[in-house]
Amino acid sequence: MTPDASPDAASFVRDHTVYSCVMGSRAFGLATDGSDTDRRGVFVAPASLFWRFDKPPTHVEGPAEEQFSWELERFLKLALRANPNVLECLHSPLVEYADATGRELLALRDAFLSRAAHQTFVLYAVGQRKKLEADVRHHGAPRWKHAMHLLRLLIACRDLLRTGELVIDVGADRERLLQVKRGEVPWPRVEAWMARLAEEADAAAPGSPLPPEPDRARVADFLFRTRRASALQAYADHEVAQGLVGGGLVGQP
Repeated sequence: MTPDASPDAASFVRDHTVYSCVMGSRAFGLATDGSDTDRRGVFVAPASLFWRFDKPPTHVEGPAEEQFSWELERFLKLALRANPNVLECLHSPLVEYADATGRELLALRDAFLSRAAHQTFVLYAVGQRKKLEADVRHHGAPRWKHAMHLLRLLIACRDLLRTGELVIDVGADRERLLQVKRGEVPWPRVEAWMARLAEEADAAAPGSPLPPEPDRARVADFLFRTRRASALQAYADHEVAQGLVGGGLVGQP
């Protein structure tokens, strides 16, 4: 590739993915016959592409339907900020692919978990609840599927703060949550459940076994080593190419 050539977005997912998993209802234990298969992944853009004016993308949608991937650095930054979607991606029970770098990323899962998740999960939940309440005001009912997933998120947040572990499969709460999705639970009861879960999360936060902050140093070291390995590979590939163009092997006089 010439220095000014730009690879298409799909090639980052196709050629440089280090981790991919299934998310959504299938990972949460809430799938039904009509559920989509949502895929999420992480790719590592070659280091040489960062040495250009036009940088690699921070994320890519597709190329398959319901597929979304982050470039490693963007993913790590979001995880360090306790972004709920990204943290849950690291804890999917349905891992489809992980190379050596992906496995090391999975081994770092605990480095991202901290009490900061309390605020980020709750703030996200508050935003989603306002949208549900607007639906009730304007249409007489919420989007029940969204209400179900908000309850699921609050359950995960409460249990994370209580135990220090993020488990995204709803387990025994499956049928109760699916009743919400089907609109079989009155909105006031759903509201009360949401309020109780938020209160339980607030109560668990002060004594949580989670550390106050994520382990940024461990994550930074992982990113540095990954980028360094990519840069060294780019240099080795360049040397090989130069040697072949010159009619000999690299290292020969």
